[in-house]
Amino acid sequence: MSFLPPSTNALYTGARSSVWFLGLATLLTLGPALIHSFAPSGGAEGIAGLDLGAQRSLVIGVFAWEGATQLALGLAMAAAVWRYQPLTPLFLALVIVERGLMSLQGWILKAPANGHHPPEHYASPVTVVLAAIFLALSLKPRKPRKPRKPL
Repeated sequence: MSFLPPSTNALYTGARSSVWFLGLATLLTLGPALIHSFAPSGGAEGIAGLDLGAQRSLVIGVFAWEGATQLALGLAMAAAVWRYQPLTPLFLALVIVERGLMSLQGWILKAPANGHHPPEHYASPVTVVLAAIFLALSLKPRKPRKPRKPL
């Protein structure tokens, strides 16, 4: 018995570009996960530009917590990209939900009072649109390729 079941990549019929986009989204999830988990301030100071003040340890702890959840999600996304490509539509839908909620919170529901937005606030709405496009492509079966004529 192995840790992972056999690959199901041969069963995926959607657009290859959707798998590539999910691969990019995986890297863009794992990168921040590692920063939030292992950088001294979790990226709160140097990347997000936050003044941690008296709540420094609390903010760094919250960033590390977020990093842990991002790391778990990113590893699951990586498994879909490399071994279980029929799960591409599911993971693209999860990217839309995650980034959509991040956009809603960052720009509307809990927008910063000082008007400062970290880089992720700008990237999330763009990611939602791109993920929606690639989700649609992943759900549309590819046309079979015509065999090439011999030369």
